[in-house]
Amino acid sequence: MPKTLSQTEILEFRARLLAAAEGLFARDGVGAVSMRRVAEVLGCSAATPYRYFADKGEILASVRAAAFDRFAEALETAFAAKGSAMERSAAVGRAYWDFAMREPDAYRLMFDLQQPGERDYPELKRARDRAERTMSAHVQAMIEDGWIQGDAREIGRVIWSGVHGIVVLKLAGRFGEAEAFDLFRSMTRLLFQGARAGLPPRAERHQTEA
Repeated sequence: MPKTLSQTEILEFRARLLAAAEGLFARDGVGAVSMRRVAEVLGCSAATPYRYFADKGEILASVRAAAFDRFAEALETAFAAKGSAMERSAAVGRAYWDFAMREPDAYRLMFDLQQPGERDYPELKRARDRAERTMSAHVQAMIEDGWIQGDAREIGRVIWSGVHGIVVLKLAGRFGEAEAFDLFRSMTRLLFQGARAGLPPRAERHQTEA
């Protein structure tokens, strides 16, 4: 008869299982992740993973959700720091970059296009939506503080798309890290300059409001 596991043991085994799946993806891609291979890495029977996850798709969705949550937490922590809206926005951008450089395998897995979509995995959708909200919150703060103007969600998505492209090129070896980070800073500066077009200088704006 199978041993009855405590809640702590169940959570620990799930964490090990997800780590094994992420490791397989990192080495060999999504196609390498299977219930059988995960079981081999863990040294358990092929049936054991099915006690915790229905199939490979659910495992990958759980790995991605955990990565999106770590990503979102890093950005939220940066945004919560003290400073002006501009300084906090810069901190969010740096946190994005640092996460991608620190956890490149998780970053690739988060955005890998070969995986199942989010429609059938509510927890994955929740985590991804959380991450996207953090990428517009700092833009909204800059709008409210008079640094830029426009729709926060749209601007956040434009910045996200640009940063993601640079990160992918860096991870593919097309740029060195210093060169890629300089490009990242130039791109965000140019985007914010565009979003600021038509606004008076901040000092002049505050004098008018006074």
